[in-house]
Amino acid sequence: MGPFADLMQGFAAAATPTNLMMCFAGVFLGQIIGVLPGIGPSAAIALLLPLTYGSSPTGAIIMFAGLYYGAQYGGTLTSVLINVPGESSSVMTAIDGYKMAQQGRGGVALGIAAIGSFIAGTFGTLGLMLLAPPLSSIALAFGPPEYCMLVLLGLTALAAVGGSVMKGLAAGVAGLLLGTVGVDPQVGVPRFYFDQTWLLDGVDFIVLTVALFGIGEVLASCTTAGADPILNVGRVLPNREEWSQSWKAILRGTGIGFIIGCLPAAGATIATFVSYIVEKKVAKDPSRFGKGAIEGVAGPESSNNAASAGAMVPMFALGIPGSNTTAVMLGALIMFGLRPGPEMFTTNSQLVWAVIASMYIGNVILLVLNLPMAGLFARLLQVRYSWIYPPILAICLAGVISHANNVEDAWLMLAFGVIGWLMKRYDWPAAPMILGLVLGPLFENTLRQSLTLSHGSGMIFLSRPIALVLLLIALLAVFAPPLIEMVKQRRLPASA
Repeated sequence: MGPFADLMQGFAAAATPTNLMMCFAGVFLGQIIGVLPGIGPSAAIALLLPLTYGSSPTGAIIMFAGLYYGAQYGGTLTSVLINVPGESSSVMTAIDGYKMAQQGRGGVALGIAAIGSFIAGTFGTLGLMLLAPPLSSIALAFGPPEYCMLVLLGLTALAAVGGSVMKGLAAGVAGLLLGTVGVDPQVGVPRFYFDQTWLLDGVDFIVLTVALFGIGEVLASCTTAGADPILNVGRVLPNREEWSQSWKAILRGTGIGFIIGCLPAAGATIATFVSYIVEKKVAKDPSRFGKGAIEGVAGPESSNNAASAGAMVPMFALGIPGSNTTAVMLGALIMFGLRPGPEMFTTNSQLVWAVIASMYIGNVILLVLNLPMAGLFARLLQVRYSWIYPPILAICLAGVISHANNVEDAWLMLAFGVIGWLMKRYDWPAAPMILGLVLGPLFENTLRQSLTLSHGSGMIFLSRPIALVLLLIALLAVFAPPLIEMVKQRRLPASA
């Protein structure tokens, strides 16, 4: 039986009233989870897992999948409206999405995010249906050296996020240093925790993100002249010019997100980061980014939804979680007595194809929910900023404290909030620091694992083709811009 015949059977199973209700509940809860900083989809699924015990495995996995990709869009709302990313995959959206909102284009930012998420989710699900076997074999080829070079490629492009290369690199290195706080992942020895036991878990991503984006923004706004509310919220649907700027970014983000999502442990955060860097590199005028470029919203928003579909590939085809959320979903499958892996498409094909079909249905539900609601959400921008500072601070505090049930994290958040205010005042980019914190532990682990495999020899990165290609691309990303600038400078006198 071909994949399309299997898909039709999947639609028949997913379209039952119970499974439709579970799909709607999943995407709706996912949006709420995405809005609240600190409560990610993996934590939400873990909390809901005991409630689904004894229910239908198909309905439970459909709800968990809907919650996963629904949360990707939920984080967009707070990123665009109040510059507080609800999810790690929404950090890049906040850079240009919030600027668009300040320019009275908040409706368009939310609209293009909904459209891009729908297109990416649809194509990502199609890729899951058609490309799972070949992509799963490619994912198996990635070992520690390949992951190390993939992360290195991301780290070398940190400078492209901000306007200044040196400031971007410095902020990225600071994030890498913050990632070393806590317990050494390989030896188990505490390091850089300053005799504070609550720092043994390290600096949490949510604490730094909420501090630099949320608290820093509030402090910066309080210390400057009060901004007037945005009276013209604007339209939701993009016009012809905005669509022509966005559609290529959506397609590129979809491809990038799906491929990176298929790689175990890569996840949507790295996918959005790579997508943003690619959009800035291919743009005719890169200076627009960080100032309200619609491609800076369309690309990352497409990539995070495509990555959530891609993360299903290694979970179903290999029994390997592609992200933290699919790791919890993997546990749910095992709890229901199922064995994820290559046999899933034969022994439990009805469940797999019902989940794939439900992802098509869920993306339609998300589009229907969000396009009409985008204008309503954007109207929050008409409220005077001084009135919404207390709710923003309350959301930040509640999210950080509830994430780890730790009051000390709130004090740490306030300290980083002051740093975020100073960075904003002196025009230092915050995103490289956050992304350095996210990528740092993965880079350290894969580097040490690679050197352990090679008995300390760095030749392992040159002897493996995929790792070598990624290393060459990383070197090109570092040295190509200054070389191009030098060539331009030499040609100017000659042409004069």
